[in-house]
Amino acid sequence: MTASPVTPAVNGIRTAIGIGGVLAVIVGILILVWPGRTAMVATAIIAIYTIVAGLVYAGLGIFSKNKGGWARLGHILLGLLFIVAGIVAFANLSGTTVWLAAFLGVLVGILWIVEGVVAFTTLGDSSSKVWSVLFALLSIIAGIVLLLSPVWGAEVLWWVLGISLVVLGVLNVVRAFRFGKTV
Repeated sequence: MTASPVTPAVNGIRTAIGIGGVLAVIVGILILVWPGRTAMVATAIIAIYTIVAGLVYAGLGIFSKNKGGWARLGHILLGLLFIVAGIVAFANLSGTTVWLAAFLGVLVGILWIVEGVVAFTTLGDSSSKVWSVLFALLSIIAGIVLLLSPVWGAEVLWWVLGISLVVLGVLNVVRAFRFGKTV
């Protein structure tokens, strides 16, 4: 048996999978070791994005010569709103992190409840009614739990994300070593 030659494309894919895996492991470990600080860093990244987006919108409003007056004014006002939101987020980063966690907890809770209701409405099309009903009930119950305690739910989801990133990152590193090799 001869080994097939490794092409540059295979090496590129292998490298991308490996780097993605290593980054996932690093971020997952950071979430597990410093969950609060990592959440604050994520919030800071969102705040930076908000400020940059605000600058872009304001710039579009100021420098666009082909837009009408209302469109320009709208872009400038939206840009200023984004910039103010980013600055407020930085002014109280820990409070913004908690607010963002609560917001995401409520959002996921609502989505899970809607998903459960939709699962109930599609029972007639289901090949396994027992599993569909179980899924729908669990989805609705999980959504209600998240709505009753969104910050706690967001913390649990954050931990699950950290664990998932570590496990999937390790699997991707293993895949990177195995990718393109013939058996």
